[in-house]
Amino acid sequence: MSKIGKKAVAVPKGVTVTLEGERFKVKGPKGELSLALSDKVATKIENNVISVATKGDTKQHKAAWGLTRAMIANLVQGVEKGFEKRLEINGVGYRAQVQGKQLQLALGYSHDVVYPIPDGITVTTPKPTEIVVAGIDRQKVGQVAAEIRGFRPPEPYKGKGVKYADEYIFRKEGKKK
Repeated sequence: MSKIGKKAVAVPKGVTVTLEGERFKVKGPKGELSLALSDKVATKIENNVISVATKGDTKQHKAAWGLTRAMIANLVQGVEKGFEKRLEINGVGYRAQVQGKQLQLALGYSHDVVYPIPDGITVTTPKPTEIVVAGIDRQKVGQVAAEIRGFRPPEPYKGKGVKYADEYIFRKEGKKK
């Protein structure tokens, strides 16, 4: 039995939830999101509490049960509070700055890396070595942060590159003479 699927999702004040056929819509102070529901789960909304139940007993039904509940919880949290990922840049001369709808990164290459910021995502640089990616869609925020990190992942010898703020880089010892 799914430990995640059993938990009910509480709908906070200021957030409205509607279920239209196979489409789940959530509207809140930060925006509006929707989710296409699987035919393997049944969803109910009662007294500002969303509950998800499985329609079968197979492994796929149980997997869809926990996944659907987690995605609904992410939609509710996204329209209420939003999500953010913090990235740090380490390295001499490595820096970032936002110019309009583009993020310009100097990462030690012969040219600057220019990343177009997608719609629904806000990217800020409080310091030249710090990037904050924020938005209401958790998947999109994580994808943008992963793409930015992918331009120069941290290397294990000096730790240079773009890393998540809470990421630990396992350091290796260099060559010895």
